[in-house]
Amino acid sequence: MQLSHTRPVTAARFDDPDLVATAGLVPVVALAQASGLLTLADQHLSVPTDKGANTGRKIGSLIGGMVAGADSIADLAILRHGAMGTIFDRPYAPSTLGSFLRQFSFGHVRQLDAVASRFLSNLAAKTPLVTGIDTGRILVDIDDTIIEVHGHGKQGSGYGYFGIRGLNALIATVTRQTAAPVIVTQRLRRGARGSARGAARMVADALATVDRLRTHAGGPSGNGAPKVLMACAQRRVVTYCRASHLVSQRSCSTAERCGP
Repeated sequence: MQLSHTRPVTAARFDDPDLVATAGLVPVVALAQASGLLTLADQHLSVPTDKGANTGRKIGSLIGGMVAGADSIADLAILRHGAMGTIFDRPYAPSTLGSFLRQFSFGHVRQLDAVASRFLSNLAAKTPLVTGIDTGRILVDIDDTIIEVHGHGKQGSGYGYFGIRGLNALIATVTRQTAAPVIVTQRLRRGARGSARGAARMVADALATVDRLRTHAGGPSGNGAPKVLMACAQRRVVTYCRASHLVSQRSCSTAERCGP
């Protein structure tokens, strides 16, 4: 079947100054601010030069843009569309946020990890995000994924086992019977990497975050409840878990059989 006429509109643009395209951002940003996201970013991030001024507000803008669907620096202009400027206090231009991001080094990534883990604890105190994490057994699952990108100049990208150019990310989630999986830490890795590359540090970071969540929830810390699963374990991962009494002997033996 074919339409008998063509569309009279060849282009559309959202430019009404009195309308808001992403009103759902209001409660999301309000919850993030109430959970201390901007304050934590100001406390733990030390971005050099004038590009690092107002760190908390810039981190809030980046996260707000991603929640609204932005997947590139240019897409962050969505925060300035229509009446968005009347809801949020002077949204930053994409070029300003891009200059801010280009100042980041690996040290700043670790600072962001500190912000994220503390923000997660604050968020869990205000929402049922990890209900029941202070009692019973929990599952910490660590695995990798590929985020497809395009262009030979994309920093850190490479061809992996899927045969596509992408960014290799290692992600750790925590799952409880009464709660959906929640990402507790993540890390980008350069080029094509095996699943277990960097897993030892991820295990330590993930379980430290879980321990903090359990403590804030009023439960015991370091009581050996977490069980760690990975696509492929390394011997030093098993050694760390065994020394910390974080997994059962049976789990360690299984990991040793599949690990290098």
